[in-house]
Amino acid sequence: MVLQDRAKATREAIVAGAALVFEERGFGSATIALVAEAAQVTKGALYFHYKSKDELAGAVLEAQHSIAMAAGGRILGENKPALETIIRLCGAFGNLLVTDHIVRAGIRLTLEASAFGQEVRKPYQDWLDTMSHLTENGIQQGHIRASVDPADFSRYIVASFTGVQMVSNVLNGREDVMLRIQQMWEILLPGIIDGNSGLSPAELGALVSLESTSGNVAGRPLGESA
Repeated sequence: MVLQDRAKATREAIVAGAALVFEERGFGSATIALVAEAAQVTKGALYFHYKSKDELAGAVLEAQHSIAMAAGGRILGENKPALETIIRLCGAFGNLLVTDHIVRAGIRLTLEASAFGQEVRKPYQDWLDTMSHLTENGIQQGHIRASVDPADFSRYIVASFTGVQMVSNVLNGREDVMLRIQQMWEILLPGIIDGNSGLSPAELGALVSLESTSGNVAGRPLGESA
């Protein structure tokens, strides 16, 4: 048991170290030596667990997906109204991009997947399926207009979120990503809320900030005080 625990801790350290290197340098410029240094393990120990840089990238992507699924599962488990859940899921994933380097590395690797032949469609398909199902529920609950197509809307939300976080990363290292996600929803909501629901786009958009654990204040870029 002690050996198993030690091996597990070593694998976790290697994945965390690989994520640091992949996030900073990307797949092409990352090396086994840099990963070993970041993980504070020998090359021998690293190769014992992962035979190649491709395997390391796959392990980081798997870890990223597990972290995102855990965050999503927590919110889904609260059984809140579907539209609220969709918005909070976006907020939770945005918060992970701010606070978790494994998630950030996984996103960068996803964009570079063609360089190492990794299959990256499943996380996106899982997200699309979840959003589509929640949209159907939101329509049934009378919060989303019946004219909204669940599959089309889910694809639009996933694409919009991806674009918002990418632009935020390019412009300022995602310092304002939570604010931009909130603004995305404040723009989208008036067009999809059922007119008889009595829901407020501003109040719903503000749900994004509920998922922030990074000190961000809704309506202000990270680090800006009131």
